[in-house]
Amino acid sequence: MSLLPLLLERIAADGPITLSDYMAECLLHPEHGYYSSRDPLGVAGDFTTAPEISQMFGELLGLALAQAWVDQGRPAPFTLAELGPGRGTLMADALRATHSVPGFLEAAQLHLIEASPVLRAMQSRALEPHSPVWLDHVQDLPRQPLFLIANEFFDALPIRQFIRDGAGWRERLVGARDKGLVFGLGAVTPQPALSSRLDDTRDGDLVELCPSAAAIMDPVAGRIAGHGGVALIVDYGDWRALGDTFQAVRDHRPADPLTDPGQADLTAHVDFETLALAARKAGCFHARLTPQGVFLERLGITPRAEQLAKPLTGAALDSLVAAHRRLTHPDEMGNLFKVLGVYPASANPPPGLER
Repeated sequence: MSLLPLLLERIAADGPITLSDYMAECLLHPEHGYYSSRDPLGVAGDFTTAPEISQMFGELLGLALAQAWVDQGRPAPFTLAELGPGRGTLMADALRATHSVPGFLEAAQLHLIEASPVLRAMQSRALEPHSPVWLDHVQDLPRQPLFLIANEFFDALPIRQFIRDGAGWRERLVGARDKGLVFGLGAVTPQPALSSRLDDTRDGDLVELCPSAAAIMDPVAGRIAGHGGVALIVDYGDWRALGDTFQAVRDHRPADPLTDPGQADLTAHVDFETLALAARKAGCFHARLTPQGVFLERLGITPRAEQLAKPLTGAALDSLVAAHRRLTHPDEMGNLFKVLGVYPASANPPPGLER
């Protein structure tokens, strides 16, 4: 049995569901959810993330965290955490690169937030020497200094979509027709969470909300504000959401998000303003939102690429050059992906970022 009959049965009983509920079922259903049943990464999967493109990405993010740790007085112990660690590739690269930073690994207590049992098993194999601890919720992170990475995590959180209609909003819903799924609209209702968007939208504009984004940022920023640390959030999106960015990817190609639910990755662009406001509310500062390519260049990705290139020739060298371009070039991931740094009021922005 697939997820589609279950969704149709639910809709028949209770009516159309929110896009947020649809995404949650498709991604995290215990039996038929996308992340519950597979390794989605790499050539054999549906998409490829920056850590899988090149070791340079994880190395540089790890060293940025380590430098922030040094700048904040080398607190010990501290929590080294990642949200949605994939196969564990990024963290493995970060830990290898920071091995030469005196005291860093000895003081680090590794915690991973991961919902997928398949990916947890892969993370265990990749990170076993570092005794990782898995948590289901960010609220369970220890109350101590926190140095955290979240790469392509927030884009997979379920969203709701609203279309402006006068001074109210109509929610975009998922319903059923002819034994399939279709989009529809709910009745016009006020949405207090969107009251600030009446000034920058017009009738017919679509705005996305991610209900869980601020709820996740709050305990992260709370740990950092109260105990020190830093968070590096890397994802695709921009400062303020406007327009439909909901998408599905299957076999590295765009797919219809309502076809074969549970069989494709579902994401939406991240509204970084929401994360920044949540960080401020919790008592943190945030760095200026910065394109990924600029951030990586500031951290020294080109000299690192040149160092790695010295012994290489042929296809291996071509692959390295292509990886550097894909991570940094404005026409590739360089501008689409952004970096937000969150840090305590008493500290400076993490390396590669500015106030």
